[in-house]
Amino acid sequence: MTGTEEAIHPPKTETFDVSARTNTDPKGIVRDVEEYRVRPFGLYMARPAPGRPQFRYLESWLLPDLGLRVTDFWFNPGHEREQDFYLDVVEVEIHGDTWLTTDLYLDLVLRNGRGVAVLDTDELLAAVRAGALAENRACRALETAYTAVDALAGHGYDLAEWLSTLDIELHWRRHPAQG
Repeated sequence: MTGTEEAIHPPKTETFDVSARTNTDPKGIVRDVEEYRVRPFGLYMARPAPGRPQFRYLESWLLPDLGLRVTDFWFNPGHEREQDFYLDVVEVEIHGDTWLTTDLYLDLVLRNGRGVAVLDTDELLAAVRAGALAENRACRALETAYTAVDALAGHGYDLAEWLSTLDIELHWRRHPAQG
């Protein structure tokens, strides 16, 4: 048994409660949110990340039609990573002011203008083998990831350029050039 198989977990879910201004992480920890923005194409969230040694703040956009959560982590000194955005492949459900995401294991690390890497394919396949994720959901996750990779490659690995072709404009606190 490999380390990945030992660490198999069901898909992680997260709750974004716009009216309560909270974000409940997969471990059930409720965090206060500084800002939510609801747009026709998705939901923006900005909040501090207390108690996290790697990063102090995060901004995320949930993009239901694309099956993606795009995040900008504000890393602490000594924990910086060579990435501009982290894209989680997710399923998004919207129930009034509450948005729910189910993480489908695959992640994309985007270095804007330079490249993208797909992570955790082994974790996705292990989850399918273990029965933690249905094959049809895994196929959808793979299709989502590779559609995003193809679109990013076709637009010079420029997130804003790709999304602009879909009439999606993301506004960030730290990335004024991205909208």
